[in-house]
Amino acid sequence: MSAETTMKVTASHLARTAFLYVRQSTVRQVLTNTESTVRQYALRQRAVALGWSTDQIVTIDCDQGHSGASATDREGFQRLVAEVGMGRAGIVLGLEVSRLARNNADWHRLLEICGLSDTLICDEDGLYNPADFNDRLLLGLKGTMSEAELHFIRARLRGGQLSKARRGELPMPLPVGLVYDPAGKVVIDPDTGVQHAIRHLFSTFARTGSARATVQMFKDEGLSFPARVRSGPRKGELAWMPLRHWRVLRTLHNPRYAGAFAYGQSRGRKTPEGRMTVEKLPREQWTVLIHDAHPGYINWETFEANQQALALNAAAHARENERGPAREGPALLQGLAICGRCGRRMTIGYHLRGGVEVPDYRCMGQAIQTGSAPCHTVPGATIDPAISQLLLDTVTPVALEVALKVEAELEGRAEEADALRRSHVERARHRADLARRRYLAVDPDNRLVADSLEADWNDTLRELNDANDEYQRTATGRVVLDDAHKARIRALATDFPRLWNDPATPVRERKRIARLLIEDVTINKTDQIHLHVRFRGGQTTSLVVPIPLAAYQARQTRPDTLAELDRLLDTHTDAQAADALNAAGHRSGTGQAFTPNIVLHLRRCNGLPSHLERLRTQGLLTITELAERIGVHPSTIKAWQRAGLLSSHQANDKNIRLFDPPTPGDPCYAKRQGIRLDKRLSTQPSTRSAI
Repeated sequence: MSAETTMKVTASHLARTAFLYVRQSTVRQVLTNTESTVRQYALRQRAVALGWSTDQIVTIDCDQGHSGASATDREGFQRLVAEVGMGRAGIVLGLEVSRLARNNADWHRLLEICGLSDTLICDEDGLYNPADFNDRLLLGLKGTMSEAELHFIRARLRGGQLSKARRGELPMPLPVGLVYDPAGKVVIDPDTGVQHAIRHLFSTFARTGSARATVQMFKDEGLSFPARVRSGPRKGELAWMPLRHWRVLRTLHNPRYAGAFAYGQSRGRKTPEGRMTVEKLPREQWTVLIHDAHPGYINWETFEANQQALALNAAAHARENERGPAREGPALLQGLAICGRCGRRMTIGYHLRGGVEVPDYRCMGQAIQTGSAPCHTVPGATIDPAISQLLLDTVTPVALEVALKVEAELEGRAEEADALRRSHVERARHRADLARRRYLAVDPDNRLVADSLEADWNDTLRELNDANDEYQRTATGRVVLDDAHKARIRALATDFPRLWNDPATPVRERKRIARLLIEDVTINKTDQIHLHVRFRGGQTTSLVVPIPLAAYQARQTRPDTLAELDRLLDTHTDAQAADALNAAGHRSGTGQAFTPNIVLHLRRCNGLPSHLERLRTQGLLTITELAERIGVHPSTIKAWQRAGLLSSHQANDKNIRLFDPPTPGDPCYAKRQGIRLDKRLSTQPSTRSAI
C-alpha cells in the first residue's frame, strides 16, 4: 500500500462505515459469470487492509440482475447514495466504475455527494478522494468511458440484430397460427383448428367490415379463438378463449399474417421519471419490411385493405371526409352524403315524426370548428325513397348474379363454423386419449401418481363431453341451406324490389348494398333538393326531389276540403257540415274524421264565418228582434212558429233559430190585428149586463 493511499485514509474515514456495492447486469450473468461476483465480494479484504474492521463493512448486493444504465429501479444504489449523503459512509468500494453506474448523471451525482461528505471511493485500480481535483478528474473520465462502453456494447448487439433483421432471419415471437419448424423457418401452424379459427376471423372481417361485428359473430356462433400462453407454468401452451375486440385488432394489424417480416414497428422512449414508453411508428419509419418472407393467411393486398377499413372505422383516426362503417339507423346515405356547398362529408341526425325516426343530413364540419351555424341541413324524408327507387331500377338486371354469390357465401360461412366446432371436439378427444394412455402406463402400485393421472383423465373426459354437447347444440340450431332455401334465395334474386323491401332485411344490410353500388351522393338544397349520385363504375345520375313539408304544413287541411267546408257552411251548422264532409270522403290534416270541434277549429284558423253569421248577414232576425218588430211577446212568436205561421232556420248546433223579416202580407200581421180586436172587445162593457 503506497504512502499516498495511506495519507488519504484518515481517522474520520475509519470512524464511519465502509460500503461494498456488488452488482451484475443480468440474472444470467449472476448465474454464469460467478468469477466477477467473487472478485466483487473479495473487495472486503481491500477494506480491511485499509483499516476498517469486518463489522464496519456493509455489503449492498440487492441490485443483482439490474442494469446500471439508470438508478431508477436500483434500490441498493439509492440506499448507497442516501448513506453517503447523510455522512455515514467513510468509503465506497466497487470493482469498477461500471458496477456503480453506467450513467454519467448518476455517477457525477455520486461524486458530488462524496466530495461534500468527504467519502472515499475505491475500485480495483486504486483509492480516490472525490474532493481532490485530480482524483475527481480521473473518476469523471472513468465514468465517461463506462457510459461509452455501454453504448458500444449496445451498438454491437443492435448491429447484429439489424443484420439478421434485414435478412429476415432474426428470431422473434410469432403470433398464434405461425410456428418455427425444426429448421428455424416460419410455417403455418399444423393444427387445423388454429388455421380454421384464424381464417374464419379474416373472412368474417372481410364480410362485416368491422372488428366489433367480428367479435359479435364469433359470440353468436359460440366460437373460441386460440392464444399462446406467454408466461406462467403453462407458458407456450395453446389456450382457447372467447374472442375479444383487442385481439381482433392485434391480429388484423399484424403483418406476419400476410407473410411479411417486419422489424422496428415501435420505438421505446424514456420519460423524465425514468419509465419506458413504447411509441408506435408509421410504416414509412419501420426499420425492415420484407414481403412474402414466409407463408401467410392472407396476401398483402388484403392486409392493406384491412388497414384502410380499420382506419376508416376508428373514431380516433377517422377524418371528416371518411364514410365509416355502416351503422344502425334508417338513414340510407349514412357516410355517403356530401354537402353540395362546401364538399364536406355530411353527418346524420334524427327526429321523431309520428313515432317514426326521420333522418336529417347535416354539414357540421365548419360549425364544430368555429361554433357557427351548420353549413347545410337537408331533411331526408324524400331523399331516401328516391335513392331506393334509383337502386331498384339499377340493380334488378344483375340481381341473380349477386344472389348466387350470397348463396355461396352463406354455405362457406356455415362450413367454416362447423369445421371450427369439429376441431374443438377432436382436440378434446385427443387430450382425453393422451390422459388415458398416461393413466394406463403408470405403475398401479404408485397410487399418488395414479390418482393424479386418473383425475386428469376424468377432467379431459368431462371436457370432451362438454365439447360434444356444444357441437350437437350448435349443429341443431344451425341453418342448413337445403333446396328450399336455395330456391327462396333465387326467387328473391329475380325480384330485387321484394328483397329490398322485405321487412326482414336489416337496415344495415341495405346500407351495405347501397355502398357496393354508390360512391357518394352530393346534396344541395335550393327551392328543391338536388341529388347528384356517383356510382362505383363512374356513372352519374342527377335527381330532383321536393323538400318535405314542415310538420305544421303536413298537418294542414287540403284546400279543396276547406273550399267544400266554406260552401257547406252557407246551409249547414258545424255538426251538419262535419257529417257532410265525412260522407264525401274528406279528412282533416291529421287524417281524422271531421267532428264539430274540428270544423270549429278550421273556421277560426281560416277566418270562415259560421252558419249563424252567414244567416245574420242575410238579414235574418232572432226571436227577440222579430217580437219587437211585430209588437208581440217572444212566446207568441214561438207559438206562431209551432203553428206554422212563421218560417225559421237552424243557426247552430244549440238549437238557436233565426227568422226571416216579416212583410205586410204575412199571416203574422193578420194574426196580430185579430189579437188587438179581441183585446178591445174584452175591454168594452157588456150590452146584456147594461140592460
